[in-house]
Amino acid sequence: MNLSKKLARRTFLRGLGTSIALPFLEAMVPAWAATSALKSPCRMAFLYVPNGIIMEAWTPQTEGPAAELPGTLPRILEPLAPYREHLLLLSGLSLKNGDALGDGPGDHARAGASYLTAAHPKKTFGADIQAGVSVDQIAAQRIGGQTQFASLELSCEDGLLGGNCDNGYSCAYSNSISWRTPSTPMPAEISPRALFERLFGGADASETPQRRARQRLYEKSILDFVLEDTQRLKGTLGPTDRRKMDEYLYAVRDIEKRIEKAERSNTRTLPTVVQPPSGIPESFKEHSELMFDLLAVAFQADLTRIATLMLGLEQSTRSYPEIGISEAHHGLTHHLGNKEKIEKVTQINCFHARQFAYFLGKLNSIKDGDGTLLDHSMIVYGSGLSDGNRHLHHNLPVLMAGRGCGTIRPGRHVTYPEDTPMANLYVAMLDRMGVQVESMADSNGELGYLEGI
Repeated sequence: MNLSKKLARRTFLRGLGTSIALPFLEAMVPAWAATSALKSPCRMAFLYVPNGIIMEAWTPQTEGPAAELPGTLPRILEPLAPYREHLLLLSGLSLKNGDALGDGPGDHARAGASYLTAAHPKKTFGADIQAGVSVDQIAAQRIGGQTQFASLELSCEDGLLGGNCDNGYSCAYSNSISWRTPSTPMPAEISPRALFERLFGGADASETPQRRARQRLYEKSILDFVLEDTQRLKGTLGPTDRRKMDEYLYAVRDIEKRIEKAERSNTRTLPTVVQPPSGIPESFKEHSELMFDLLAVAFQADLTRIATLMLGLEQSTRSYPEIGISEAHHGLTHHLGNKEKIEKVTQINCFHARQFAYFLGKLNSIKDGDGTLLDHSMIVYGSGLSDGNRHLHHNLPVLMAGRGCGTIRPGRHVTYPEDTPMANLYVAMLDRMGVQVESMADSNGELGYLEGI
């Protein structure tokens, strides 16, 4: 390879059935280029938690556009304390189209369907579902062509394929928060193995999962297929780029080994009717961390800049034995003031926050241009319900992490007027992604104070 020739930004390591995109390297910037050439792209992700939050343990006492996050964070946010300077807590945002508006019960379905669309879903469990285009897909349709994948839709919980999931609302409303068109929700991927193979290749889509699983027992690491290309490229790189490339490939291999470990553990006979799908850890903690790591690698290699990840589905019946909770999450949220149930829901909320902290730590540890992946991201964490007991869609729990490539000043708790449309936040985020829209759903302007006051 000619050492004087700079690498293209979309350089891949290639091997048999495999292509691995590279992270941003110094060798990709021509020597004559201006500093602006080092500018990193902005990423956007939405992380969804189901069934609302115990708001009393979420909301700080400080209020106002200029209010700094307090030294001692509320209990649910405490796991995020190491990343306080990267957090922007937004209070007062609401999804009025999640309300019944004459349609009666079904708040969980409406919470999921309206979360990123800000639209009121049609009450039906037939094929005539209708919501709106979600903010992630508005961005994907405008700028998704700049990356290998326009967007990624992920989940840590599988849903029912069809039918009535919530008082006359289709299960489609609960299974995805991402909508490509008003009638087309984007299916979410729950399998780390399937996501890994989608990102890096190495599998024949026509083969059955069982045959692929048997074949993998005799396969090498996916990195072995690109070894020759890797060694050739590393010989042309400087020490900084070689170190960055080694760290990146180590992360890919680490994820691969953890997926393989999960698959081996899933081969034993379990006392259940249905065996777990291949590659999905039994532990929620392990599952969510694998999905977070894969998303971080996808951002690092610029495979995508837009993603959604559902930590759980609305009305989730998941229990959390890792933290000693055997009851179903959804049932606990209907606590009717029972202090024991409220405490258990709070523990679940704290557990989810710890997983979010894991993701922030990962993004903050990855160098990207003149900062980190977290500096160049906008990560929204929250729920389509505030009070899960009363099914409220107002004053939602909304937490944004990252600096949006220098367009956001975190470390604050911003309180907006009551019932400020959540869609105002989405309009502001789209603008920062280079996507200008006049309005979205019920928005009445672009959300202010994100840069400070």
